[in-house]
Amino acid sequence: MAVVEKKLWPEFFTEVLRGKRRVEIRLADFEIKKGDTFVVREWDPKIKEYTGREVKFKVKKVIKIPEDLIGFYPLHLIKKHGLYVMDLER
Repeated sequence: MAVVEKKLWPEFFTEVLRGKRRVEIRLADFEIKKGDTFVVREWDPKIKEYTGREVKFKVKKVIKIPEDLIGFYPLHLIKKHGLYVMDLER
């Protein structure tokens, strides 16, 4: 099983830490599958550094969404990679 680490901004990290957010949507530009460990590390974009806080999850399910979704990511990257929806368990 793989371990995948990703940055998460403070306002989103707080939701994850409090258990209010268990589903993660990410650009599908990396490999991840059921059973892998997904680690979110808090990243402060103001100072461009990690805060030292992190949360680890076991990936329960991965759904790759190939349709064009406009939002957080530029459309050309969504078209190229698709998106992941990950149901996470702590």
